[in-house]
Amino acid sequence: MTELALKGFSEIRRGAGKLTSVWVLIALIPLAVGLLDPARTAQIIEIAIRALLGTLPYIAVAVLMIAYLKASGAEAMVARAFEGREHRMIVFAALFGGLAPFCSCEVIPFIAGLLALGAPLSAVMAFWLSSPLIDPPTLFITAASLGWPFAIVKAAAAILIGLFGGFAVAFLLKQGAFTNALKPQSSGGCCGCGPSPFEGKPVWQFWSEGSRRETFRREGANNAVFLLKWLSLAYLLEGLLITYVPAEAVATVVGGEGVLPIVIGALVGAPAYLNSYAAPPLVAGLVTQGMTMGAAMAFMVAGSVSSIPAMAAVWSLVRPQVFAAYLSLGIGGAILIGIGYGALAPHL
Repeated sequence: MTELALKGFSEIRRGAGKLTSVWVLIALIPLAVGLLDPARTAQIIEIAIRALLGTLPYIAVAVLMIAYLKASGAEAMVARAFEGREHRMIVFAALFGGLAPFCSCEVIPFIAGLLALGAPLSAVMAFWLSSPLIDPPTLFITAASLGWPFAIVKAAAAILIGLFGGFAVAFLLKQGAFTNALKPQSSGGCCGCGPSPFEGKPVWQFWSEGSRRETFRREGANNAVFLLKWLSLAYLLEGLLITYVPAEAVATVVGGEGVLPIVIGALVGAPAYLNSYAAPPLVAGLVTQGMTMGAAMAFMVAGSVSSIPAMAAVWSLVRPQVFAAYLSLGIGGAILIGIGYGALAPHL
């Protein structure tokens, strides 16, 4: 009887997973609107299609860029950030973290190796805080939804928050904090990623090697499907938000002057964030409905730092006090950046 119950529960979970897959949601959302509110179905679909078509050039550039970086092995350059003096490491870790288009699964074995070899936690924290915020594809997708000024400031924010967190941790280390930062690590790879992609040297003329040409084709195809999938869902959700969420309600919560909307934006962004590709269209919808630009920036920055992949990468390697510092620095930095951008936005 117990085995039958467990089997039934497993089948229910598999069925629920299929129903909540992104492609199924993309199909179910228009169908549900068509059944419940037929008059507005065409309007919502039109908003999503128009936004997606407008984003296609940005998607194409983003796909080609990340495929090139992967095929050339540009990840190897990141290791150079962790050479030299501590302050130099913090600066370069923040810079490289904001430019590296690599998943948390790849970062985990790399950071684990650095920490095991004695790389300072301050530089690692700088990399951890900056890397989820921006990468080349995210830059283009953010610019398509929220404009180039917002995207450029978010890229600068990635570096600033990395510097903020890195130097803050360096100060705390000098005060005796984080004396036992690392969790015990088991041997083996992470998530089936195999060896660290940060080893070796980049090969910029990747087309001279067959395996790298195959990497370019595979990464290009995979990322094209990934971006189209998530952006299609995001633009459908944006259409729902614009159609059904009153502008007055959004403006009441995250509109108006002062610091409070920015703080709320950061605190809401932490649990509500989907991923760096789906978030910009949703935030664009919120801005249309009355969200301030400072609150939008705080939402994006706090959400990136507290996304599940970013948090998992930190939690898997360090003890709770370091993880708490990561979240505190990330959300606190998001609020400061939101305040700064809120003051700057009217002049851009």
